[in-house]
Amino acid sequence: MVKKLLSLLAAALLTFTGSALAEATFEGTVVAGSSVSVSAPFGGTVSSFGLREGSVVHQGDVIADIATTKIYASSAGTVTGVFAQPGDALEDVATRYGAAMYITPESRYQITADIQYAYNQMENKYVNIGESVYISCTTDSGKHTAQGMVTAVDGTSFTVETTSGELMVDETVRIYRSADLSAKSRIGGGDVTRIGDIAVTGSGSLLYLHVKEGETVERGQLLMETVTGSLDGLYASGSQVLSDVDGIVATANVQAGSTVNKGEALITVYPQDSLLMEISISEYELGNVAQGDAVTFTLNYQEGNVTTYHGVVDMISYLSDEDSGEIHYKGYVSFDATDEVRIGMTAAVTVE
Repeated sequence: MVKKLLSLLAAALLTFTGSALAEATFEGTVVAGSSVSVSAPFGGTVSSFGLREGSVVHQGDVIADIATTKIYASSAGTVTGVFAQPGDALEDVATRYGAAMYITPESRYQITADIQYAYNQMENKYVNIGESVYISCTTDSGKHTAQGMVTAVDGTSFTVETTSGELMVDETVRIYRSADLSAKSRIGGGDVTRIGDIAVTGSGSLLYLHVKEGETVERGQLLMETVTGSLDGLYASGSQVLSDVDGIVATANVQAGSTVNKGEALITVYPQDSLLMEISISEYELGNVAQGDAVTFTLNYQEGNVTTYHGVVDMISYLSDEDSGEIHYKGYVSFDATDEVRIGMTAAVTVE
C-alpha cells in the first residue's frame, strides 16, 4: 500500500514538473503579415493627398482626390442631343454619334456679308470684329429685323452672328451700325444661313454629366467632367479614391500634383487584421513551442491598465536566423490587433 502511494505521488510530481517546463516565454515584436495596394480607379492629376508613411487609414477614408477635366458650353443654347452617359468612353461615343452631346446655339443665324453693299462713305469700308450691328431684311419691307455681332473679317467679307430678333434662312439682308437703320450707317449686306448645332466632345471617360436633354445652358456653363482611361464596369463612385481596408500606410507613392494612370498604386497598406507577433526561438527552446499553441502577451510599453492579448502560433520557420553566434528560428503568432498596436512594439510572449 505504501509503495502504491509513493508511485502515485511520483507520477503526480512528474506531471506537475512537465507542465511547468512546458510553459515558456519568448521575446516578440509586432510585424506586418501582408500588404495591399489602394490603386487609382482611373487616370488624372492628384489634386489633394495628405497621407504619410505610418498613418492609420480606415475603410471608407478618402485617400486622394483625382482632378477631372471639365468641359463647358462654348455658346448659349439648348441641349438637343445627349448620347454619352457616365462611364462611357467618349471616343467610342463620338465614333458612333459624332459627339457626346450637341447644343443648338441661342444665336441661330449667321450672315455671310460683304462691304460692297455698304453706303459709300470711307468709315463704312472698315468693319471690326466684335462690333454690334443691326440687321434688316430686304425682301419683306423690313419686317424681319435682328441684332448681331461681327465674328470674323476677311478682306472685304465679314461674318455676323445674330444675338436677338428673328430672320429666315436664305433671306437677303442689309447690315447697319445705327439702330434706326439709316442708309448712311449701312456697312454691308449678305444672305442668312442657319448656324449648325455645336458638337461637344472630349477624351477619356465620362465621370459626371451635369445637363440633360432639352436643358437651356449659358455660355461657360459646366456640361460634363471626364477622366483619363476607361472605367471598370462603366461606373465610378466619384473623383475621390476611398480606402477599402483598415491598416497602416506602408508607402505613400504620390503627392498633390502627381499624374497617375489607371491601376497605379496610390498607397501600400499593412492591413490591421494581418499584424503578427514575431517571436525569436533558440534551437534549444524548439521543444517548448509548437504550431497551434495558444499564447498570451502584454505589450511592453503598457503600464497600469494592461491589455492582455491572446493568440495562436501560426508558423515556426524551418530556416535558421543566426544572431551573435546562436541559432534562432522565427515564429509567428496571429492575434486580434487593436488600434493601439503599432508595428515594432515588443512583448514577452508566453506559451500556455
